[in-house]
Amino acid sequence: MTASVPTVLDGASVELYAQVDDAQRSTRRTRHSVVSFEGRIFNLAIARYEGDPDYYLFCCSAEWEVVTDTCHPTKQEAIDQANFEFENLEFVPRTSGS
Repeated sequence: MTASVPTVLDGASVELYAQVDDAQRSTRRTRHSVVSFEGRIFNLAIARYEGDPDYYLFCCSAEWEVVTDTCHPTKQEAIDQANFEFENLEFVPRTSGS
């Protein structure tokens, strides 16, 4: 079971999130190089930093620790990148009750 969805990751406000389990397998079309991380991605988040027009796709652990990120000029491009990397994603808006 994953931890509750945070409102902020790495100082950026979370707008959308998706969970990654067996149905959302990696497409293996993108390779992230991460030192000292041997786990797997359990959660994705699309977030924005205050004053920054870009959107960030965060790949996170089960406890919502940010493992990698990519930067995109639009929210849709961040979603498209996530869908390029994983199958069957369903992004959900981050609400105060999530």
